[in-house]
Amino acid sequence: MKKNKTMKKIMLYVALVIGTLVSLFPFYWAAIGATNTSGSMFTQPPTLLPGSMLMENIRNLNESIGIGRVMFNSLFTATVYTVLALFICTMAAYAFAKFNFKGRNTIFTIFLLSMMVPYHATIIPLFKMMAALNWLNTYQAIILPNLAYPFAIFLMRQNLLAFPTSLIEAARIDGAGEWKIFFRIVLPSMKPALAATAIFLFLYQWNSFLWPLVALSTTDMYTFPVALSTLFGLSRIDYGQVMAGVTIATIPIIIFFLLLQRQFISGMLGSAVK
Repeated sequence: MKKNKTMKKIMLYVALVIGTLVSLFPFYWAAIGATNTSGSMFTQPPTLLPGSMLMENIRNLNESIGIGRVMFNSLFTATVYTVLALFICTMAAYAFAKFNFKGRNTIFTIFLLSMMVPYHATIIPLFKMMAALNWLNTYQAIILPNLAYPFAIFLMRQNLLAFPTSLIEAARIDGAGEWKIFFRIVLPSMKPALAATAIFLFLYQWNSFLWPLVALSTTDMYTFPVALSTLFGLSRIDYGQVMAGVTIATIPIIIFFLLLQRQFISGMLGSAVK
């Protein structure tokens, strides 16, 4: 019995190690590609060791897209979007979870069904709306659409359903207003769920490509996905630049996730159980 348990553990750890290596290899390949030339990336056998072209690739990338400006645009839009969307989605989830009003379940079902609508179908109406407001090629055109993200509302609602309603009612009896209950009682206990939702929202906005590509028209407003797409020319592609850009664009995501890793795991487990 002990030998069987030991073998099962060994097999489990081997499988986890293999899965980890497979998951990390694309990031490693991008980092290695950033240090090599385009030609050396496609040699047989492929180059798996760092090269000496990292700084030159970064200089060429900066000349092509302007790394500082693109990084600022991406960080600004992703951060502002995450803060605003987290606030709006949490309030909506709180209303769906703790307020009884006519049509609550119907409205929530419509929110969930909206995730089935292809995003491409909303591009033209959204473009016309932004053009009518004269918001094209602005930050608000990238940040404001889709602030009420259905999945974020669903995730927060699932966590808020487990929050004791008796505490809210007791606070109301003690004379606390709804805003005070929301900010002083409910939100402090939702930190894991808030962290998990924040990561999803940040990744969604950071990786957004199609709508920024349509809404933005000048290079000084480009975010990372749009800026990197301009590196793919019709005749020649410098994959050293591309891989350098991909590596740089991945760093903020990794840092953001590592900062909220513990809360993210707790929030996901909590929403799954509840």
